[in-house]
Amino acid sequence: MDKTQLGHVTLDVEGGIGTVEFYHPAHNSLPGKLLARLAQTIREAGDRPEVRVIVLKSAGDRTFCAGASFDELLAIDGFERGKEFFMGFARVINAMRTCPRLIIGRVQGKAVGGGVGVAAATDYCFATKYASVKLSELAVGIGPFVVGPAVARKVGQAAFGQMAIDATRWHDAGWAREKGLFAQVFDTMEEMDEAVMALARTLAASSPEAMAELKRVLWEGTDHWDELLEQRAEISGRLVLTPPARAAIEAFKKK
Repeated sequence: MDKTQLGHVTLDVEGGIGTVEFYHPAHNSLPGKLLARLAQTIREAGDRPEVRVIVLKSAGDRTFCAGASFDELLAIDGFERGKEFFMGFARVINAMRTCPRLIIGRVQGKAVGGGVGVAAATDYCFATKYASVKLSELAVGIGPFVVGPAVARKVGQAAFGQMAIDATRWHDAGWAREKGLFAQVFDTMEEMDEAVMALARTLAASSPEAMAELKRVLWEGTDHWDELLEQRAEISGRLVLTPPARAAIEAFKKK
């Protein structure tokens, strides 16, 4: 079975809250088709007038998002295909950036690579104490180029550099909260979900126009990201074809 075809993205709307959920059996990794669906669903939610606020979550109770699909990374056989794969993450981040609705993140467990980028692109992010984060890209011969702007925007360039350089190290949820990636961290999923829904209901009753203006203010200085993230996808698309990257990805996949 082609594992890159598995998984789902759903949108449920209730009481002005649009809940976008993604799932993949390989620890909620994101192959290209799932990335495309996720970007499209976020755009769709932002275009629906009955949606006042968006909650972005993944299914399951262990891993929020394992990032890129290693099966798909190994299948990349040329620059254009590599660039297109990494453009999937660029489109998700840009869909979140340009969405007129505030996006609340719900991170129940570990986030790796692109998963950290998705969490960073939310406007307000809740997590549990199990939500450790890691930017593992350099360890597989690539680098966190596409997600870098989103992560650095939240945690600062210095903390982003720590994560990017020490690519095998997990940073716990407390560290991520101190750096600004997470707004609040809870001991249990139940406590986190109560807080997520409390804020979502409050925002659903707030002024859509005021929230849209606030969103624009929060993302000031990012109007060039369409071009920037495409340039970053080109860097990753080139590096993923190099022998060190191919060997490292194959080794990681076997673990």
